[in-house]
Amino acid sequence: MPLRILVLSASVGAGHLRAAEAVELALRQMLPDATVLNVDVLEMTNRLFKRVYGQFYLDLVNKAPHALGYFYDMLDQPQSPKQRRDRLRLYLEKLNLKAFLKFLKAEPWDLVINTHFLPAEIIASLRHKNELDLPQVTATTDFETHRLWVNQPCDGYFTATPEGALYLQHWGVPAADTFVTGIPIHPVFSTPKDRNTCIAKHGLAADRPIVLQLSGGFGVGPIEKIFHGLLSADQPIQLVTITGRNEKLKGQLSKIKTPDRHKVKVMGFTKEIDELMQAADLVVSKPGGLTTSEVLARGAVMVIVNPIPGQESRNSDYLLENGAAIKANNLATLGFKVNALLKDAPRLDQLRTNVRRIAKPRSAFDVAEKSLDLLKAK
Repeated sequence: MPLRILVLSASVGAGHLRAAEAVELALRQMLPDATVLNVDVLEMTNRLFKRVYGQFYLDLVNKAPHALGYFYDMLDQPQSPKQRRDRLRLYLEKLNLKAFLKFLKAEPWDLVINTHFLPAEIIASLRHKNELDLPQVTATTDFETHRLWVNQPCDGYFTATPEGALYLQHWGVPAADTFVTGIPIHPVFSTPKDRNTCIAKHGLAADRPIVLQLSGGFGVGPIEKIFHGLLSADQPIQLVTITGRNEKLKGQLSKIKTPDRHKVKVMGFTKEIDELMQAADLVVSKPGGLTTSEVLARGAVMVIVNPIPGQESRNSDYLLENGAAIKANNLATLGFKVNALLKDAPRLDQLRTNVRRIAKPRSAFDVAEKSLDLLKAK
């Protein structure tokens, strides 16, 4: 009988949903006869809880990132018996996700693959109370892990790095249940593409370094300041700036007069970001786990700007420790740092070598394959 597999996530930022989509697509390629259902659990709650749980994160990212870093560190601390934050949080989650609880019990499923800890925590609680007998695994979405990802019982944890796996073990996860697969990214990144073909397809200049500036799906943040900073570089570049779904920003940037030495292309939302990453020498971006993994898979060097305190600052540490990125601490010096790197060919080549060493372009397939192996072993 064909397998029935749930892929569960939560729309707390875009990365968790993209990881879920990656796993879903990998499973569909591997098991065309299986039933694979991808569910955002926050679509099964009330508007208030969705607003608090999902939008609150984005509000902190945009308006109070240091507060987000504080909460990240606070929630990564052990809970004493007198501290009831975890139990209270779980109680409120179940109270507001009754539709999800009903959904879990309504039909039989063979396996759940989580790309966010919210559904994993609820399933673990139900299994602990013998209210549900459903195997689950969890794929983490940053280069370091966090206490909230640990939700026992869970049959397997997939991490980006050995250090991430070790940290889960520190919180009591058996070493045999941790697997280093990389962060699951869209299967398209597992297919090699010719750089020159990508350059020609998108009408980019092949006679100079190509710098890709990302701004997320919604085009938020100091995008215009980064844009001006990159244009201050002395080295002639082909700058490609992606503004996502922010059409207003696209219009504003398109009207800016740029220095004659540079060539500039401003684009809105695109589904061909993998080709632009393949064409790029440098990618200027915040170091979200999914975006970083995609850049690595396409062999480009990242220029890190504005990491969010918490998980992104730790992603930044990982890239810098592995010599796979540079970081601009101040946008005022961004052009200088990019210019210096582009003029230093040996350093740039070494960074590219390091990128290839830590890239995991088949991560979504590795998560899917290992999940199925665990299911067969049960």
